[in-house]
Amino acid sequence: MAKSVRFDRQLETMLEEAADALGVSQSKLIREAIAEKCREVLRPPLSQSLTPVIGRIQSKGGRARHTGVAFKRALLGKRAK
Repeated sequence: MAKSVRFDRQLETMLEEAADALGVSQSKLIREAIAEKCREVLRPPLSQSLTPVIGRIQSKGGRARHTGVAFKRALLGKRAK
C-alpha cells in the first residue's frame, strides 16, 4: 500500500546519505525504520513476557528475606548523618 510522506530538506538529505551508506533503497530504509519503531511501541509489557517463568523457582528465602531490614537500617543511618 502506498503512503505519502513529506520530509524537510535536512531529513531528506539524511535519508539519502543513510540509504547510500547501507546500500539499500530509501524505500527499504523507511520500511525497516517504521517496522522497528512499531515493534518497539507495540512490544508487550515485561510482565507479560515473563508470565511463563514467574513463580517457577522455589526458594526458602535465605539472606534475601532480610534485605528489607538492612535497607531500612541503611536509609536511617544516612538520615542521621
